[in-house]
Amino acid sequence: MKDWISTAGMVIASMPMGEYDRRVMLLTDQLGKISAFIKGSRRPGNSLLSAGRLFAFGRFELYEGRSSYTVKGAEILDYHEFLSQDPQALCYASYFGELADYYGQEGAADPSLLKLLYWGIRSLKNPHLSRPLLRYVFELKLMSVEGEAPPEPEGSLTESARKAWQFVLQSEIEKCFLFTLEPEDYRSFSREVAPLRRERMDRHFKSLEVLEQME
Repeated sequence: MKDWISTAGMVIASMPMGEYDRRVMLLTDQLGKISAFIKGSRRPGNSLLSAGRLFAFGRFELYEGRSSYTVKGAEILDYHEFLSQDPQALCYASYFGELADYYGQEGAADPSLLKLLYWGIRSLKNPHLSRPLLRYVFELKLMSVEGEAPPEPEGSLTESARKAWQFVLQSEIEKCFLFTLEPEDYRSFSREVAPLRRERMDRHFKSLEVLEQME
């Protein structure tokens, strides 16, 4: 009898396998980043059809095989439905997912990383928040969560941008996105975060290319 594992998680990659199965990459709070199969999930009416949707968030019931996990049950709490109707938001969410994939490690529990990804994507739905600013807030908070952000910015920032830096680092994850900046302060803030991200993350992010063209 295999041991069952119940863990919170989000689908950060999903691809069809064979005729009816699906392979997903899950970012979980207990197991870190793992690969899992959802057998038969592409059959019409299958109860696990929704568990393979990109950015589906909830609780997954798993058992471990030799080289991957198998999803045997799932309670999806948030599908992030708005992403299917908002290509720009989907692009931002894809970038956040790529960043989470960069830091996620198999077998390394990182509940803060999962929480940040969830609230980062959820914040994209708020019409009162600037998405370009959300991008830099997500990057800075991510580096802070992973222990790679300095407590004080090194460059010369406007007063509001410096306060924003401190707010992001000191706030709870679910609150760190909830502010706006004037254009000059936004430029000051982004000019400090961008080179720090390039210094800390040695990977080419495909979705970032698209975002930079959009912004």
